[in-house]
Amino acid sequence: MQNVVIVGTGLIGASFGLALRAAGYDGAITGVSSPGAIADAVASGAIDGGASLEAAVPEADLVFLSQTIGRILDTILHLNPLLSPGTLVTDAGSTKCEIVDSARQNLTRAQFLGGHPMAGKETRGASSADANLFRDRTWILTPDEDAEIRTSAAVEFRKWLSRIGARVLILDSDEHDRVVSLTSHLAQLASTALAATVSDRLGAPPRLGAAGPGLEDMTRLAMGSYEIWRDILATNSDHIDRALGFYIQKLEHMRENLRTRQLQEEFERGLALATRLRKPR
Repeated sequence: MQNVVIVGTGLIGASFGLALRAAGYDGAITGVSSPGAIADAVASGAIDGGASLEAAVPEADLVFLSQTIGRILDTILHLNPLLSPGTLVTDAGSTKCEIVDSARQNLTRAQFLGGHPMAGKETRGASSADANLFRDRTWILTPDEDAEIRTSAAVEFRKWLSRIGARVLILDSDEHDRVVSLTSHLAQLASTALAATVSDRLGAPPRLGAAGPGLEDMTRLAMGSYEIWRDILATNSDHIDRALGFYIQKLEHMRENLRTRQLQEEFERGLALATRLRKPR
């Protein structure tokens, strides 16, 4: 792999470029993004320079689509004529079914392998990029068939994921979307709902002075941008609807048992999961 093109040089794209450099990659890294995003990514050291999609992609060994879901879907529609045989196209989209389906229909000249790094921050842009963002984090890959993970391009890509410290997990697209509706999307909506509820009921300071670190921890995800989450919610609505249903059912059960010892079981179950999440993996 000697020529990487990163389409979308925000937090994830720029962090990927920095992670590659830190892992010893010495090939070219070209960014495709807005002029401001390119300037920030160059300044951070994540990319060598910027170019248009038409100029950058024909020379690429790896094309990494790290945009919002809607923009990834739009880029896929324009990508095929620009691709060279042997190129691997992958992405960082937070939902997979629509992206993988579109790639299957539109990308015939090169391989597509869906991906989703389970990493991020509340802050955006290349100025927040971090070479260690993916270290000890899961990077999900969603091949249609097992053979897709064994092509020479996919094997090399997986080696670089290992070098940047990511842990690869293989799921099919629908299973990915079902799982992350619980592990990621539900967490975002729960945090947003909690923050909105407290805002509705308490309003502005000084009452918020009664908040402790627990509320701060629980509302961290509420700082996420609706611009990003709009596409996620729209492209995984069925799974998210079911996840919300499970969560609402659990909250109703807890409300009904505020004065009984049944809540002890919920506390123990919650403690067990929270402990597992915090163990080294």
